[in-house]
This record gives sequence, C-alpha cells and structure tokens, in this order.
Amino acid sequence: MNRSLPFFGYGSLLWKPGFEPVRTSHGRLKGFRRSFCMYSVHHRGTLQDPGLVLALDHSTNDICEGIVLWAARDDYDRVLAKIRERELVTSAYREEIVEVELRGGGKSEAIAYVVDQHHRQYCGGLPPVAQAKIISGARGISGDNRDYLRQTVRRFDELGISDPGLLEVERLVSEISDPPAAR
Repeated sequence: MNRSLPFFGYGSLLWKPGFEPVRTSHGRLKGFRRSFCMYSVHHRGTLQDPGLVLALDHSTNDICEGIVLWAARDDYDRVLAKIRERELVTSAYREEIVEVELRGGGKSEAIAYVVDQHHRQYCGGLPPVAQAKIISGARGISGDNRDYLRQTVRRFDELGISDPGLLEVERLVSEISDPPAAR
C-alpha cells in the first residue's frame, strides 16, 4: 500500500491501538454494524473454549460509530504490519478500505477489519444471553473475554459512543459473573 490510510477503530483499537495516533476523529461508517459476531480462538478464547470479539459486519441499513486513527507517516509501515499481525491472526477478518464520514463534515478513506461471514469463526445473530454466557467464561492469550468487554464499554463511555447492544451484553455478563445473593 503506497499511501498511509488511517484505521477505523470500532472495538479494541479504541482502547489498545498499539500505536500513538497523530490524529483522531469520530467517524460514522454506513452499511456496517458492530456486534459480537466472531468467535475468538486466540486473543480472548481458545479453539476448545472460544470467546467472542466485536467485528464489523456488512449491514445495509446500519451505521457504526467509531474513531478514525492516523499513524505518523514515517511509522506507517510498522504500524500497519503490527495491526495486521494482531487483526489477521486467523483469516476471519478481511482488510477493507471503507469511506468514513468524519464528525464536523468531510470524509476519509480508512482501513477497517470486516468479518468474513463465510468463515467458521463467524457467529452473527447470537442472542445477547448466549453472547454473555460465552464472554463470561472465555479466556485467551490476551486475557479474559470479560475484560475485553469492560475495556470497550469504558472507552465508549469516555468517547461518547452509544451502543445499546453492547451495554445489554455487559449487563447480562454482570448478572452471570456476579449473581445477586440468594434470598
């Protein structure tokens, strides 16, 4: 790639980008939704006990709010290689160039990692209760799946990003992980 496109962050790239962005901007990506639609068999789960991670899923009538992150030009090749190593650990994501509407006007092309709906790790359509059960018990090389969820929710709150579906899964995970005392 001969130009340094920014990255569209919609999940863990928001709280763990792996580089210091030189610029960020809120952005909206039309035609995609963010959801726990990908089994994690590496970072937040294992082959035997998969976790769930957020992924961008093509969806004609949806809009995904996130952050566009620009890397320094002189560090771009290293950043791109590092992000590819992290995001493309299996072939469940496809690297796509998308057009993001920036807050305050304007648009930018950006690199986004979009789930392959035909990959064996794709699990779109799981009900929130099923998502919460998986997230509550999974752990991979990058840690507990619950921590991934908590970090993401916390960062969304800091950035003012609204995602009611994510908050519902967090509520359900809390009920499973910390059930109310028996009466």
